[in-house]
Amino acid sequence: MISAFEAKKYEFATGPDLYAICQAASQTRDDHWGKHITYSKKVFLPLTNMCRDSCGYCTFVQSPESPTSNYMTPQQVLSVAKEGEALECKEALFSLGERPEEQHQKARDILASLGFNSTLDYLHDQCENVLNNTSLLPHVNAGALSYEELKKLKPVAASMGMMLENVTNNLLKKGEAHYGCPDKTPKRRLDTIEQAGRLNIAFTTGILIGIGETWADRVDSLIAIRDRHLAHGHIQEVIVQNFRAKPGTAMAGYHEPNLDDMKRTIAVARLILPPEISVQAPPNLEAEYGSYISAGINDWGGISPLTKDFINPERAWPQIKSVETACAGLGYSFGERLTIYSRFQDSKSTYLAPNINEKVASLIRSSASINNIFSGGVIV
Repeated sequence: MISAFEAKKYEFATGPDLYAICQAASQTRDDHWGKHITYSKKVFLPLTNMCRDSCGYCTFVQSPESPTSNYMTPQQVLSVAKEGEALECKEALFSLGERPEEQHQKARDILASLGFNSTLDYLHDQCENVLNNTSLLPHVNAGALSYEELKKLKPVAASMGMMLENVTNNLLKKGEAHYGCPDKTPKRRLDTIEQAGRLNIAFTTGILIGIGETWADRVDSLIAIRDRHLAHGHIQEVIVQNFRAKPGTAMAGYHEPNLDDMKRTIAVARLILPPEISVQAPPNLEAEYGSYISAGINDWGGISPLTKDFINPERAWPQIKSVETACAGLGYSFGERLTIYSRFQDSKSTYLAPNINEKVASLIRSSASINNIFSGGVIV
């Protein structure tokens, strides 16, 4: 693992220098993960698109005045989950705005009509809905949460996640990406990662690049993630995600990171983080996503054969077969994994509730039958 000081020297690495750090990152990846790239076959469940935050780049969130602002009903959640199950999806990704009922009457009214006082209570109920009625494993992405909130959700989620995005407070200033976003303070988000570690929750986090941060801010963010993992051992994957400008947002005119910037950041992430942490980048946000393999990724994240990327709806998922072809062209095999990585799946592990442990074991058995080879939670 390289130091923050060394990582910050790579800010302007291009040409042969960029090639060299990508080679080093790829070798680190190969040494630990082998020449195999994974993904999770998922359905995307946007439980609510209302939120109390107003990020400058976001089109997912809808204002209460919009006719499209809503909560999914239990029937809608189950319908999508069952369609995904029929397509052999194994992950139910719950993604949602943060605490909309604390700011919007419409959110409170809809929750009341569903029989709940809070979005997190409704989320817990719908995770149970999926667990009880399908074979899918819930992965919860509910934003910044307290120790008690994480503890309550743990029994109904195989894994959880929250993008750190960045540790700089500069993004909270007026005119910046996170101005007026109480849930995007670095302190709250770092505390969520810390509390997840104390609770032995297999956790996904990551950085969003190109939203007004500096290169040093990116490095500091990756170091902060590393420090919390070294304390608790619970970070299963780190996402390096590139900002995409969207019409109608406050950041519509911002410059997007180019491919070299993504490769540079991915490579440095791989070299900063412990090798057991998976490094991933979304394939639908870059036309030349195959280049990410040479920068050191070992995972593509969730790809859905059914639901769109509701966070970036203008960016369709690539066909799974196309991703496999891109991997093969660079000499890498390609296979499916579960939402919780294999090192957290031990039956004696404290990372999974007993009922979810049983479901994980069942998925491994059934996938072995369907796919012939299934080892360590990864279909190969």
